[in-house]
Amino acid sequence: MLASWYDAQGPAAEVLQVGELPDPTPGPGEVRVRITVSGVNPGDTKKRTGWTGSGMPYPRVIPHSDAAGVIDAVGHGVDERRSGQRVWVYGAQSYRAFGTAAQYAVVPAGLTVPLPDHLSDDLGASLGIPGITAHRSVFADGPVDGKVVLVNGALGGVGSLAAQLAAWGGATVIGTVRRTADLDRVDPAVISHAVALDAADPAAEVLAHAPASVDRIIEVSLSDNADLDNAVAANGATIAAYATRADRTEIPFWTLLFNNVTLRLIGSDDFPADAKLQAARDLTSAAAVGALTVDVGDRYPLADIAKAHDRVDAGGRGRVLIDIPR
Repeated sequence: MLASWYDAQGPAAEVLQVGELPDPTPGPGEVRVRITVSGVNPGDTKKRTGWTGSGMPYPRVIPHSDAAGVIDAVGHGVDERRSGQRVWVYGAQSYRAFGTAAQYAVVPAGLTVPLPDHLSDDLGASLGIPGITAHRSVFADGPVDGKVVLVNGALGGVGSLAAQLAAWGGATVIGTVRRTADLDRVDPAVISHAVALDAADPAAEVLAHAPASVDRIIEVSLSDNADLDNAVAANGATIAAYATRADRTEIPFWTLLFNNVTLRLIGSDDFPADAKLQAARDLTSAAAVGALTVDVGDRYPLADIAKAHDRVDAGGRGRVLIDIPR
């Protein structure tokens, strides 16, 4: 099969290789997916560079955890009727050596989710890490129906899905964007009120739309937004943080404590298995009824995977996808 891999960590152009590897065979409880589109996430590039001091977990790694494709072979114990099924894939390279940057990926059957025929491969390949992270951020502390949810970074990969899931779940969604110029990019059908963080007093603007304060906060950068979150959180609120800019993040501890705020840290690789399964079901259900969409930024052929990784590291709007040749 045609695949991309790295045998050492380092810059994308230096370590990512593209070539032929043996076709994999599914073992017991596994399926083989013929990949059509592979999704690239910041976590994929961080693993490749050894971020936070992590070493090579395996002698050879095929990167990427997310994808869409078709099951073309099943292992012992898997219903043979799954062969030929369109699926989206998550967690392919979570505690596993070989991910989805290849023509075929072998994964446990439970990591493949049926993809309804009317949904695109692009959407399927965009759901895994950002979608499951967003779902956990929104629903880990229970339903949000009737609650006010603040999504910081509402235009980002996780934030946009979190906002859509919260609205799908019945919440009133307030979203923040970095600049006033970005306000016109916010979908008013999802986000009831949008606030720019470069405004004179963004906390006052949030509270103008949430006079009883905010019940849940979805946080993309705790180090930058801790004071804002503290100012708008209701008593007993939850801050679900999936990222921060400063490794050692300061928070206004005592005011958060006296306000009984829960700080929940969100790391997608180690979510409980049942939480991932519920997220997969809900993401598919929401997408199937048109409540969930993704913005595709750039796409690359597999031969240009290094450029795709560099694009993710550089930031920018929309998901980065890689088309896998037949």
